[in-house]
Amino acid sequence: MSTTLFTPYTLRELTAPNRVWMPPMCQYSAAPAGEAAGVPTDWHFTHLAARAAGGTGLIIAEATAVSPEGRISPYDLGLWNDTQTEAFRRITAFLKSQGTVPVIQLGHAGRKASTERPWIERGRALAPDEEHGWTPVGASPLPFSPEHTTPEELTVDQIADIVRKFADAARRALDAGFQAVEIHGAHGYLVHQFLSPHTNRRTDAYGGSFENRIRFALEVVDAVRAVWPEELPLFFRVSATDWLTENPEDDREGWTSQDTVRLAKELQAHGVDLLDVSTGGLVPDARIEAAPGFQVPFAEAVRNEAGLPVAAVGLITDPAQAQAVLTEGRADAVLLGRELLRNPYWARHAAAALDGEVPSPVQYHRA
Repeated sequence: MSTTLFTPYTLRELTAPNRVWMPPMCQYSAAPAGEAAGVPTDWHFTHLAARAAGGTGLIIAEATAVSPEGRISPYDLGLWNDTQTEAFRRITAFLKSQGTVPVIQLGHAGRKASTERPWIERGRALAPDEEHGWTPVGASPLPFSPEHTTPEELTVDQIADIVRKFADAARRALDAGFQAVEIHGAHGYLVHQFLSPHTNRRTDAYGGSFENRIRFALEVVDAVRAVWPEELPLFFRVSATDWLTENPEDDREGWTSQDTVRLAKELQAHGVDLLDVSTGGLVPDARIEAAPGFQVPFAEAVRNEAGLPVAAVGLITDPAQAQAVLTEGRADAVLLGRELLRNPYWARHAAAALDGEVPSPVQYHRA
């Protein structure tokens, strides 16, 4: 007898076999320069393939940059050339062979770009004159931290160029075999930098009012939707709160949960099919009290108040917990991050615990 966690879910004409999904998690394992820059390697193949063989219904590949300067670190994946496109085909073909839906997250790091890998000196910022470093860009010339390089404020022409690069990367994603695209609008990266009043101090058409601050996000959505097939879904990842305004002890103004509900309605009108709801990442010192399922209420609010399908993420680790999120109508799917790093076969174990079912590779049937 199947459970909600193990029932299919359809968006447009694409159906995921279950609601156990994997969010994008950077591996910082691509070559930093040369012809192999941004190209997925055997590590990326093995990492994603293991979770597909483990029964995960939908896998979102890590944040993939639409341009070299859009990478978080020099070691990130990219989708700005044909070499990268070709290398992704091997991954998407294998995921689909296991019944898993392959999705790619397209992003631009903005002011959080040009950093070391997180296990090297805690991911410190790379100076523009260091090997593999560069000067980041942002909505406004405000550094992420005192240790980060002050970004160059994007001009209107540069904004338009980045919008085009998102569309170009989406075309390549389709050619690479991905079945859905997610736009990265969360965790303090470029789209989020435009959304939040804390990082957007512009006085032109891209700053000031709520309508102006969401303009860049909607332009990216429109550009991607225009080149993405009508029958395939478009996701958007959002940080539902910066954990600033909603903290009475913090006097900084940030993006709020009600802003997210308001944005969700606009995104749906522009062709977004699902909101991937996370939080935080805009500033390094926000107070976040993490606990099991702590971000689920933000997803629930979008689902109930905006009517947009949502995926919930954030310390969802236990099968019964994941099942309850769905059966209580708080989300349409759950995204397991670190738990899937620890256990690629989580979906299979959860199915056994909940009397559900996921397909097994035929090679493993004797087990």
